[in-house]
Amino acid sequence: MKTIRRLIYREVLTSIALVVLGFLALFFFFDLVDELQYLGKNNGLVGESTYQIKHALLYVALLIPNHLYELLPISVLIGSIFVMARLAQSSEYTILRTSGLGPWRALKLLLWLGAFFVALSFVVGDYISPVSERAAQLLKARYQSKITIGQTGAWLKEKQAGRSFIVNVSELSPEGEMHGVRIYEFNSTGLIVSTTEAPKAAFSSGTAWLLSNVTRTEFAVSASANGASANAAPQQARVSRSAVASFRWPTEISTEMVSVALLRPDRMATIDLFNYIRHLEANGQTSQRYEIEFWRKVFYPLSCLVMVMLALPFAYLHFRSGSITGYVFAGVMIGISFFLLNNVFGYIGNLRNWQPWLAAATPGLIYMGISMGAFGWLVLRR
Repeated sequence: MKTIRRLIYREVLTSIALVVLGFLALFFFFDLVDELQYLGKNNGLVGESTYQIKHALLYVALLIPNHLYELLPISVLIGSIFVMARLAQSSEYTILRTSGLGPWRALKLLLWLGAFFVALSFVVGDYISPVSERAAQLLKARYQSKITIGQTGAWLKEKQAGRSFIVNVSELSPEGEMHGVRIYEFNSTGLIVSTTEAPKAAFSSGTAWLLSNVTRTEFAVSASANGASANAAPQQARVSRSAVASFRWPTEISTEMVSVALLRPDRMATIDLFNYIRHLEANGQTSQRYEIEFWRKVFYPLSCLVMVMLALPFAYLHFRSGSITGYVFAGVMIGISFFLLNNVFGYIGNLRNWQPWLAAATPGLIYMGISMGAFGWLVLRR
């Protein structure tokens, strides 16, 4: 049995590696062609600030881990189908069956192989891809001068001891500094108390922001708002402005939270998404989109198990000469359909306000049902 396991694992791993290399080379070429339009551009400076071909190659290379994470389940499916179909076509799998490789034992072998790719997908998606994606965005921002979304940037909210704050960050520089920071402070009744604006801010010791060249506006609360009698003369609203060189604002909004708000949530680590979801819920903000992305990060690596289950029935089909190509093409279509369905259910779940875990797990459950049905019909009944 050890010889059979070694044979199948060697063939499947080799096939999956070739498929992965082919996909990554294709995406590397497409990304590089897309980056050619930015060559020679800079952020208004000269010298090293010019975007050159070496920078484009480095940027495209930093995108490879994210492509690997997205393409790994499809590659596992295509590589496994190719090996299973080739073994069936050459009658090698029939010999393996007569040597004691029953359906459940074969399924167990492939599931162990799928578990390896589940672990690999989790490591790449949760540790390597977020780091490389952030490095790629910072590299690109060095020549575009900023990381931002839309015209207004990112908006965050926080509650502190009876006060609430709404924070707007326009841009995030390559050095990790925030630009165009505006902080709106409200009291417990929802009245605005102060506004703080700063062209630049930095994270200080993880529990505060250090703002530079601050313009602070404070609004005095009128007598009627404080519960004065109706016969008392109403006071004029007082507005005081002050400018300070630096201002320290205590906050629990961390670097990762700002990065999640400014970057795509599907490119962040699972723990960063979880902390950001808790922050949104604690401040009464909707977290549906980020919860769906969180559960997708949890369930997506498990799709590698589903893919090897889908590949096993191909070993029990009867092939004619040259017909293996059609089955490999069917595997490609199945993988693409899973990728599309996984994205579509994320958008539908967000629009229909589904349970986040259900929206993320439904594509995998559908394809698991298909694989179990194919396994029962082609493997057990025939």
